[in-house]
Amino acid sequence: MPPTLASLVNHSALKLTVRAGEDRLDVPVRWAHVSELADPVPYMEGGELLLITALKLDAEDPEAMLRYVRRLAGAGVVGLGFAVGVNYEQTPQALVDACAQEGLPLLEVPRRTPFLAISKAVSAAIAADQYRAVTAGFAAQRELTKQALNTGPEGVLTALAAQVDGWAALYDASGSVVAAAPEWAGRRAARLTAEVERLRERAAPASSVVGGPEHEDRVELHSLGTGRRPRAALAVGTAAALGTAERYAVHSAIALLTLTTERSRSLHAAEQRVGTAVLRMLLAGQPDHARAVAGDLYGGLLDAPFRMIVAESGSGPAGEALSELAETVESAAARSGEAVLVVPEGERLVVLAGDEGTAVAACAAYATAREAERAVPDQGRTDEDELVVGLSAPSGPIAAAAAYKQAEQALSVARRRGRVFVEHEQLAAGSVLPLLADDAVRAFADGLLRALYEHDATGRGDLVASLRAWLSRHGQWDAAAADLGVHRHTLRYRMRRVEEILGRSLDDPDVRMELWLALKATATD
Repeated sequence: MPPTLASLVNHSALKLTVRAGEDRLDVPVRWAHVSELADPVPYMEGGELLLITALKLDAEDPEAMLRYVRRLAGAGVVGLGFAVGVNYEQTPQALVDACAQEGLPLLEVPRRTPFLAISKAVSAAIAADQYRAVTAGFAAQRELTKQALNTGPEGVLTALAAQVDGWAALYDASGSVVAAAPEWAGRRAARLTAEVERLRERAAPASSVVGGPEHEDRVELHSLGTGRRPRAALAVGTAAALGTAERYAVHSAIALLTLTTERSRSLHAAEQRVGTAVLRMLLAGQPDHARAVAGDLYGGLLDAPFRMIVAESGSGPAGEALSELAETVESAAARSGEAVLVVPEGERLVVLAGDEGTAVAACAAYATAREAERAVPDQGRTDEDELVVGLSAPSGPIAAAAAYKQAEQALSVARRRGRVFVEHEQLAAGSVLPLLADDAVRAFADGLLRALYEHDATGRGDLVASLRAWLSRHGQWDAAAADLGVHRHTLRYRMRRVEEILGRSLDDPDVRMELWLALKATATD
């Protein structure tokens, strides 16, 4: 603890006497300063014990003393020491009354106690307090390092919480709570997700302080990592601002957790190289070799149905979205204890995740959020820069190549439709007709049917409607003619005109199929 007025009063060698402000002696003293100026306020920083002999003051003038004391209190001076036996044989009553009125502690200094002795006592106490803080800081650093080596990040958080007499929490790259100490702090830490997200938007290292009426305590947030994007974040909650020893402990925890994070990144890079080899073996139709290489790292993933995710982006702002998607999927899998295989391939990301697992759900949720962002106009964004994600149907190691193809097909449809996320099962369970909305298909349909539309526009017949009715009735003349309200001979004549104009035979099933799809495509306009 830093020196206080009470500790100075209790100092046996100083022989100080309290003349006013007895109830405010527990205030810390930042320094002891001697000044005989009539107005020393411009030279005060706050927290000082001001020592005077009233050499240039009329200490017996009540109004002058009240103004003097009021200025000192307003400047943050924590106490006033008055030396008797120099200019005044005893402390003037006007000064005593002024200090009592303003609540400023007044200490009477006997003639045999030099001001230098008081300054030395304050300086020695401050030095002792700093030494204790540094010693405690080094002890905390040793304990934190020990916990980091023996129990990992969880041990570091537990030791840090004890050092600061509060709580501590670690967040992953997605802003989710990875660990907290004590256990009850997990729920409190989860409420700071928005603040952690804002911190992640700043280049590392970054920090912020959260506090106010809506918060139960004062919380410091610190980003962790040496790269441009923070890899994790640390939250430290305390009832009051951190002292010197607590600050040492926090800085040590930041360093240790950053080392842990960077070491994890190195291991993660090695895992990704193994994952790339496993993926290539699966796609090459070598599931047994893939299992052997994966070992315990991905083995569990290859023994159950999995989904294949393929994501792409351009070189624009969405390029970062691939990294964010990878972090989101990996964080979700880590929290649930699932195995997940993530392989970056330039502007493409390939993911193997367990069917119906949290990683797939996290991918879908992230894509939904990106979809909402896309709905907001952005003049600097182009379709080529956007993130698109395709998800395969459930599959296994033997059919990995087919699952990859499914994910690519879903991704292609997402790109064509202007969507962020498409599941292959949606395509298989739905209709082919929505695919006809593609511009290339519409252009083909317009070119194929243009001559018929131009013929009908002259009023010389209704060939398009007749063709549609005939095809919908599978070439049944009587049924189609009844639908049109014409004689079957009239319909036969119209179909011959269609063949003549198009130069194609309606007896060819491929021609009938193309004409039917063309009619459907133009009907979607």
